[in-house]
Amino acid sequence: MLSKTRETLASGISAGLHLGGQVYVSRHGEVVDDFALGEARLGEPLTTTHLMGWASSSKPVGAVAIAQLWERGLLTLDDLVTRFIPEFGAGGKATITLRHCLTHTGGFRMMDVGWPRLSWNEILGRICASRIEPNWVPGERAGYHQQSSWFVLGEIVKRVDGRPFERYVREKIFLPLGMDDCWIGMPRERFLEYGAHVAPAWNTESSSPADIHWNSESRVTSCAPGSNGFGPANQLGRFYEALLEGGARQAARLLSPQTVEALTARHRVGLFDHTFRKVMDWGLGVIPNPAVHGDADMPYAYGALASRRAFGHSGYRSSTAFADPEHGLVVVLITNGTPGEELHGARMKALTEAVYDDLGLGSS
Repeated sequence: MLSKTRETLASGISAGLHLGGQVYVSRHGEVVDDFALGEARLGEPLTTTHLMGWASSSKPVGAVAIAQLWERGLLTLDDLVTRFIPEFGAGGKATITLRHCLTHTGGFRMMDVGWPRLSWNEILGRICASRIEPNWVPGERAGYHQQSSWFVLGEIVKRVDGRPFERYVREKIFLPLGMDDCWIGMPRERFLEYGAHVAPAWNTESSSPADIHWNSESRVTSCAPGSNGFGPANQLGRFYEALLEGGARQAARLLSPQTVEALTARHRVGLFDHTFRKVMDWGLGVIPNPAVHGDADMPYAYGALASRRAFGHSGYRSSTAFADPEHGLVVVLITNGTPGEELHGARMKALTEAVYDDLGLGSS
C-alpha cells in the first residue's frame, strides 16, 4: 500500500483541489496499489470502477493507432496528410506530415474546432479550411495542438482502415488489453447503461466546486480523439503496461518492441513550445519526461524523481499517466478537480513524487 501517496491525495481533498481521485501503480506488471479516495459527487463515494475523464491523457491511444497502421505498411510517418485527406492542403498546410501532427509542430493548433456541438465531418471541414499560422514552418516551430491535429489523425485512421476512430481503438486497443470500460467516443446506449458511473469533473478554482459537465452525453458520446477518453485508472494502466513490456500485455500484442521504442524516443528536441511557453521535447504522440529541461514543476511533467526515460501524457488540470522503464513502473493518477494551473502543477508533482518515495525509488 502506498501510504504517502494516499495521504497526499487525501490532503488535496482537504484543500479543495479535488473531490476525489483514482490511483493505479504497478511495477514489472504486478499491481502495487489500486485505490480511490473521496467522492465522485457530493455524498457519493468514488470507486476504482468509476469511469473518469482522461482529457488529453487520451492522446497516446491515437498515436498507437497510427503506429499500428504504420507497422502494417499502410502509411509512413513522413507521409503528407494530403495523401489521405487531399482537402487538408488548403491554407498553406500542404507540407504538413503525420510526424508533424504527432510532434505538435504542424502550426494549426489552438483553433476552436467546434467539438462537441458540430459533427465529425463539420469539424474536419473547419480544420481543413483553416490557414497555417503566420511564419510557421512545419517541423521547425512547436506548439501543442489541443484538438485539431488529433481529429486529423483520427480521420486518417478512418480513411486507411475503414473503421471510425472510436470503433478502431475500441476493437484494436482497448478490448485486446481487457480495457472493457474504456472509450473514446462512447455509444449512447452504453452511456445510458453506465449512468452515474461516468464520473463528473469539477472546477475547483473557487471554494465552491462547479460541475464542468465533462460527463454530459454530448461530451462523452461525440468522439474527440485527443481529449475525451473515459475509463478507470486501473484499466488505463494496462495500456502503459503493454507499452512498458515492448508492446504486449499477456497474450495481447499492440505493437512490436521496435515501434514502441520509436514512439517513445525524442523526435522533437529542445524546441520552445509556443502553447506551453516552455522548452519541451516530444515523442510520437507521447511526452518523454520534460523535467530534463529543469522544470519538474510543470503540470505535464512526472515529478523530480522520474527517470529521463519516463514517457506518457497528462490531461487538463486533472490527470497524468506514464511509464518509467528504468523502474518497470506504471503510474496513473486521475483526479476529478481542476484547480488553477499552479496548484495543479504542485499537486501532480507531490503525487508523483509520493509514489516514488513510497517505493523507495529515486531519479536515474
